[in-house]
Amino acid sequence: MPTASYAERRGELRTYFDRTAAEAWARLTSDAPLGRIRATVRAGREEMRSLLLGWLPESLHGARLLDAGCGTGALAVAAARRGAAVVAVDLSPTLIGLARERGTVTAPGQVQFHVGDMLDQGSGRFAHAVAMDSLIHYRAPDMVRALAGLAARAEHSVLFTFAPRTPALAAMHAVGRLFPRGDRAPAVEPVSEAALRRLMAREPGLAGWRPARSQRVARGFYISQAMELRRP
Repeated sequence: MPTASYAERRGELRTYFDRTAAEAWARLTSDAPLGRIRATVRAGREEMRSLLLGWLPESLHGARLLDAGCGTGALAVAAARRGAAVVAVDLSPTLIGLARERGTVTAPGQVQFHVGDMLDQGSGRFAHAVAMDSLIHYRAPDMVRALAGLAARAEHSVLFTFAPRTPALAAMHAVGRLFPRGDRAPAVEPVSEAALRRLMAREPGLAGWRPARSQRVARGFYISQAMELRRP
Protein backbone atom coordinates (compact mmCIF):
# COMPACT_ATOMS: atom_id res chain seq x y z
CA MET A 1 0.00 0.00 0.00
CA PRO A 2 1.45 3.47 -0.90
CA THR A 3 2.74 5.47 2.07
CA ALA A 4 1.54 8.96 2.94
CA SER A 5 4.82 10.44 1.69
CA TYR A 6 4.45 8.58 -1.62
CA ALA A 7 0.88 9.82 -2.02
CA GLU A 8 1.85 13.41 -1.19
CA ARG A 9 4.69 13.48 -3.71
CA ARG A 10 2.47 11.77 -6.31
CA GLY A 11 0.02 14.67 -5.98
CA GLU A 12 2.82 17.23 -6.41
CA LEU A 13 4.04 15.45 -9.53
CA ARG A 14 0.56 15.28 -11.04
CA THR A 15 0.11 19.02 -10.56
CA TYR A 16 3.55 19.88 -11.92
CA PHE A 17 3.49 17.75 -15.05
CA ASP A 18 -0.17 18.35 -15.82
CA ARG A 19 -0.19 22.12 -15.33
CA THR A 20 3.05 23.95 -14.55
CA ALA A 21 5.36 22.11 -16.95
CA ALA A 22 2.98 20.81 -19.61
CA GLU A 23 4.14 23.16 -22.39
CA ALA A 24 7.84 22.81 -21.50
CA TRP A 25 7.53 19.03 -21.41
CA ALA A 26 5.82 18.99 -24.79
CA ARG A 27 8.78 20.90 -26.29
CA LEU A 28 11.39 18.81 -24.49
CA THR A 29 9.96 15.59 -25.88
CA SER A 30 9.51 16.88 -29.42
CA ASP A 31 11.90 17.98 -32.17
CA ALA A 32 11.43 21.65 -31.30
CA PRO A 33 14.58 23.79 -30.85
CA LEU A 34 15.77 24.02 -27.24
CA GLY A 35 18.20 26.08 -25.23
CA ARG A 36 21.56 24.59 -24.27
CA ILE A 37 20.52 23.26 -20.87
CA ARG A 38 17.31 21.60 -22.00
CA ALA A 39 19.06 20.21 -25.07
CA THR A 40 21.39 18.24 -22.78
CA VAL A 41 18.36 16.92 -20.90
CA ARG A 42 16.75 15.81 -24.16
CA ALA A 43 19.97 14.11 -25.29
CA GLY A 44 20.36 12.39 -21.93
CA ARG A 45 16.80 11.11 -21.95
CA GLU A 46 17.22 9.76 -25.48
CA GLU A 47 20.40 7.96 -24.44
CA MET A 48 18.72 6.52 -21.35
CA ARG A 49 15.71 5.35 -23.34
CA SER A 50 17.99 3.57 -25.81
CA LEU A 51 19.90 1.97 -22.95
CA LEU A 52 16.76 0.58 -21.30
CA LEU A 53 15.38 -0.67 -24.60
CA GLY A 54 18.71 -2.38 -25.20
CA TRP A 55 18.30 -4.31 -21.94
CA LEU A 56 15.01 -5.76 -23.15
CA PRO A 57 14.89 -8.76 -25.51
CA GLU A 58 15.32 -7.78 -29.15
CA SER A 59 12.04 -9.52 -29.99
CA LEU A 60 9.14 -8.69 -27.71
CA HIS A 61 6.54 -10.59 -29.72
CA GLY A 62 3.87 -11.96 -27.41
CA ALA A 63 5.23 -10.11 -24.35
CA ARG A 64 3.24 -7.66 -22.24
CA LEU A 65 5.24 -4.65 -21.06
CA LEU A 66 4.35 -2.00 -18.49
CA ASP A 67 5.71 1.50 -19.12
CA ALA A 68 5.32 2.91 -15.60
CA GLY A 69 5.34 6.69 -15.85
CA CYS A 70 5.33 6.80 -19.63
CA GLY A 71 5.33 10.58 -20.13
CA THR A 72 4.69 11.29 -23.81
CA GLY A 73 5.13 7.65 -24.76
CA ALA A 74 8.40 7.37 -26.74
CA LEU A 75 9.62 4.23 -24.97
CA ALA A 76 6.20 2.60 -25.12
CA VAL A 77 5.96 3.12 -28.88
CA ALA A 78 9.50 1.82 -29.46
CA ALA A 79 8.72 -1.34 -27.47
CA ALA A 80 5.47 -1.87 -29.37
CA ARG A 81 7.34 -1.64 -32.66
CA ARG A 82 9.39 -4.60 -31.44
CA GLY A 83 6.23 -6.60 -30.89
CA ALA A 84 5.23 -5.86 -27.29
CA ALA A 85 1.71 -5.31 -26.07
CA VAL A 86 2.36 -2.21 -23.96
CA VAL A 87 0.31 -0.73 -21.17
CA ALA A 88 1.61 2.82 -20.71
CA VAL A 89 0.53 4.67 -17.56
CA ASP A 90 1.12 8.22 -16.36
CA LEU A 91 -0.38 10.46 -13.68
CA SER A 92 -0.78 13.41 -16.04
CA PRO A 93 -3.81 13.56 -18.35
CA THR A 94 -1.97 16.23 -20.37
CA LEU A 95 1.04 13.98 -21.00
CA ILE A 96 -1.19 11.02 -21.82
CA GLY A 97 -3.04 13.25 -24.29
CA LEU A 98 0.27 14.09 -25.97
CA ALA A 99 1.25 10.42 -25.96
CA ARG A 100 -1.96 9.45 -27.72
CA GLU A 101 -1.45 12.17 -30.33
CA ARG A 102 2.12 11.07 -31.02
CA GLY A 103 1.75 7.34 -30.45
CA THR A 104 1.40 6.02 -33.96
CA VAL A 105 2.44 2.37 -33.84
CA THR A 106 3.08 0.15 -36.83
CA ALA A 107 2.47 -3.61 -36.51
CA PRO A 108 3.08 -5.96 -34.78
CA GLY A 109 2.70 -4.46 -31.28
CA GLN A 110 0.21 -2.13 -29.68
CA VAL A 111 0.04 0.49 -26.92
CA GLN A 112 -2.76 1.28 -24.53
CA PHE A 113 -2.27 4.67 -22.84
CA HIS A 114 -3.93 5.19 -19.46
CA VAL A 115 -4.08 7.99 -16.90
CA GLY A 116 -3.40 6.59 -13.46
CA ASP A 117 -0.97 5.37 -10.83
CA MET A 118 1.79 3.07 -12.06
CA LEU A 119 1.18 0.84 -9.02
CA ASP A 120 -2.46 0.15 -9.89
CA GLN A 121 -2.78 -3.63 -10.18
CA GLY A 122 -5.83 -3.53 -12.45
CA SER A 123 -3.86 -3.94 -15.67
CA GLY A 124 -2.62 -7.41 -14.72
CA ARG A 125 0.79 -9.03 -15.10
CA PHE A 126 3.68 -8.31 -17.45
CA ALA A 127 6.84 -9.92 -18.75
CA HIS A 128 8.75 -6.69 -18.11
CA ALA A 129 8.15 -3.41 -16.29
CA VAL A 130 10.07 -0.21 -17.09
CA ALA A 131 10.11 2.93 -14.94
CA MET A 132 12.29 5.52 -16.67
CA ASP A 133 12.81 8.61 -14.50
CA SER A 134 9.40 8.11 -12.90
CA LEU A 135 10.70 7.13 -9.43
CA ILE A 136 13.45 9.73 -9.08
CA HIS A 137 11.26 12.20 -7.16
CA TYR A 138 10.38 9.74 -4.37
CA ARG A 139 12.32 9.11 -1.18
CA ALA A 140 14.47 6.00 -1.39
CA PRO A 141 12.24 3.89 0.94
CA ASP A 142 9.17 4.84 -1.10
CA MET A 143 11.04 4.09 -4.32
CA VAL A 144 11.92 0.63 -3.09
CA ARG A 145 8.33 -0.09 -2.04
CA ALA A 146 7.19 1.04 -5.48
CA LEU A 147 9.73 -1.31 -7.07
CA ALA A 148 8.31 -4.13 -4.98
CA GLY A 149 4.86 -3.24 -6.32
CA LEU A 150 6.13 -3.37 -9.89
CA ALA A 151 8.03 -6.62 -9.27
CA ALA A 152 4.86 -8.26 -7.94
CA ARG A 153 3.39 -7.89 -11.44
CA ALA A 154 6.49 -8.72 -13.53
CA GLU A 155 7.68 -12.13 -14.64
CA HIS A 156 11.22 -11.49 -15.87
CA SER A 157 12.63 -8.03 -15.28
CA VAL A 158 12.05 -4.60 -13.79
CA LEU A 159 14.11 -1.79 -15.31
CA PHE A 160 14.21 1.55 -13.54
CA THR A 161 16.28 4.67 -13.05
CA PHE A 162 17.32 6.57 -9.96
CA ALA A 163 19.13 9.84 -9.27
CA PRO A 164 22.67 8.92 -8.19
CA ARG A 165 24.14 10.90 -5.31
CA THR A 166 26.99 12.78 -7.00
CA PRO A 167 28.66 16.19 -6.50
CA ALA A 168 27.52 17.26 -9.98
CA LEU A 169 23.89 16.49 -9.22
CA ALA A 170 24.13 18.30 -5.87
CA ALA A 171 25.46 21.37 -7.68
CA MET A 172 22.57 21.27 -10.15
CA HIS A 173 20.10 21.16 -7.26
CA ALA A 174 21.75 24.23 -5.74
CA VAL A 175 21.37 26.09 -9.02
CA GLY A 176 17.75 24.96 -9.30
CA ARG A 177 16.93 26.53 -5.93
CA LEU A 178 17.74 29.94 -7.43
CA PHE A 179 14.74 29.75 -9.77
CA PRO A 180 11.37 31.19 -8.67
CA ARG A 181 9.40 28.63 -6.70
CA GLY A 182 6.67 28.42 -9.33
CA ASP A 183 9.21 27.42 -12.00
CA ARG A 184 10.84 24.63 -10.03
CA ALA A 185 10.23 20.99 -10.72
CA PRO A 186 9.60 18.76 -7.68
CA ALA A 187 13.04 17.93 -6.31
CA VAL A 188 14.65 14.65 -7.24
CA GLU A 189 15.78 12.46 -4.34
CA PRO A 190 19.41 11.37 -4.87
CA VAL A 191 20.52 8.07 -3.40
CA SER A 192 23.79 6.18 -3.62
CA GLU A 193 23.72 2.84 -5.40
CA ALA A 194 25.12 1.12 -2.30
CA ALA A 195 22.33 2.52 -0.09
CA LEU A 196 19.70 1.59 -2.65
CA ARG A 197 21.00 -1.97 -2.87
CA ARG A 198 20.85 -2.29 0.94
CA LEU A 199 17.24 -1.10 0.99
CA MET A 200 16.27 -3.49 -1.80
CA ALA A 201 17.94 -6.41 -0.01
CA ARG A 202 15.80 -5.72 3.07
CA GLU A 203 12.51 -5.29 1.16
CA PRO A 204 10.32 -8.44 1.54
CA GLY A 205 8.50 -7.63 -1.71
CA LEU A 206 11.77 -7.99 -3.63
CA ALA A 207 12.67 -11.42 -2.25
CA GLY A 208 13.61 -13.55 -5.23
CA TRP A 209 14.78 -10.54 -7.24
CA ARG A 210 18.41 -9.49 -7.65
CA PRO A 211 20.10 -6.37 -9.10
CA ALA A 212 21.79 -7.13 -12.40
CA ARG A 213 23.07 -4.50 -14.82
CA SER A 214 23.63 -0.91 -13.70
CA GLN A 215 24.78 2.00 -15.87
CA ARG A 216 24.86 5.79 -15.54
CA VAL A 217 23.95 8.33 -18.21
CA ALA A 218 25.38 11.83 -17.74
CA ARG A 219 24.71 14.47 -20.39
CA GLY A 220 25.12 18.02 -19.10
CA PHE A 221 22.12 18.70 -16.87
CA TYR A 222 20.83 15.15 -17.18
CA ILE A 223 22.26 12.63 -14.72
CA SER A 224 20.42 9.39 -14.11
CA GLN A 225 21.36 5.78 -13.43
CA ALA A 226 19.64 2.71 -14.81
CA MET A 227 19.38 -0.55 -12.92
CA GLU A 228 17.95 -3.92 -13.83
CA LEU A 229 16.20 -6.26 -11.40
CA ARG A 230 15.89 -9.87 -12.47
CA ARG A 231 14.80 -13.16 -11.03
CA PRO A 232 17.82 -15.48 -10.54
